[in-house]
Amino acid sequence: MKTKLITPQGFQKLKDELDHLWRVYRPEITQKVTWAASLGDRSENADYKENKRLLRQIDRRVRHLSKCIETYQVVEYSPQQEGKVYFGANVEVENEAGETLSFRIVGPEEIYEGSTNISIDSPMARALLGKQVDEDVIVNTPEGKKEWWINTIQYQTD
Repeated sequence: MKTKLITPQGFQKLKDELDHLWRVYRPEITQKVTWAASLGDRSENADYKENKRLLRQIDRRVRHLSKCIETYQVVEYSPQQEGKVYFGANVEVENEAGETLSFRIVGPEEIYEGSTNISIDSPMARALLGKQVDEDVIVNTPEGKKEWWINTIQYQTD
């Protein structure tokens, strides 16, 4: 089961996406469906079929986003978090080979393509929770246990 936590920035992104889908994209596609339907025979009408498919995808995403917005708990930054790894932390870790990773620990809905976010539910995040700079952590991976050291911990305070 996914954790139902989200950062304020992630929550705003979900709200913005829902607003765009509902107020801009869905009306645009609905208008195309209406136009394509007015052309007559729908069984061989590619525009109609494609736009109806898009409309179903939009509606599915709108339902998903609405549910997330209702059920997710927004976790605000708190000064008590400083110095330890908690939800919303930007962390840099290093392994014994000198490889470093930098990422932010966020909710599952905030994992975007190309981002450096990792889910609070990931093995790395779970291993880091509550730890401090210079502590080492053991992360259980499919290849076995891996050791990492925490170099930095920072929080977005906006």
